[in-house]
Amino acid sequence: MPPSAFIGMLAQAAQDCQRKTGIPASITLAQAALESSWGARAIGNNLFGIKADKSWTGPTVTFGTHEHVDGKSVAMPDKFRRYSSWLDSMVDHAQFLLKNPRYAACFKETTGPGWARALQAAGYATDPDYAKKLIDIMRFRNLAFYDEVHS
Repeated sequence: MPPSAFIGMLAQAAQDCQRKTGIPASITLAQAALESSWGARAIGNNLFGIKADKSWTGPTVTFGTHEHVDGKSVAMPDKFRRYSSWLDSMVDHAQFLLKNPRYAACFKETTGPGWARALQAAGYATDPDYAKKLIDIMRFRNLAFYDEVHS
């Protein structure tokens, strides 16, 4: 699906999420785009690549992923959370960030780029370029527009 269509499908839900949680719509949209390749790799409707650790009691799906280990990208299978819809994935993503103390510093940020750097610092992803990739998506797609929560 073209990026503009992907953004159009998720923008309102990302803005609703921002109003409820304070998580900028731009970071939600950028993470969903990056983690799912604009929806093309949203296996199990998981837009954010959230793994199913032992605390997760919901449905799961196992598939191959890449992790950065000792400076190298390593392919490996892993278990991820599975959702009934992209909206459910977005709601759980917000709850995941809100409930996990590791991401508390993110909530001190007020911009998408600030969130990107804070997420990387908190270890959201193993990719050393994670924040840069998110910031590039936000800038190239003008995702800060959605942080203004237009009606």
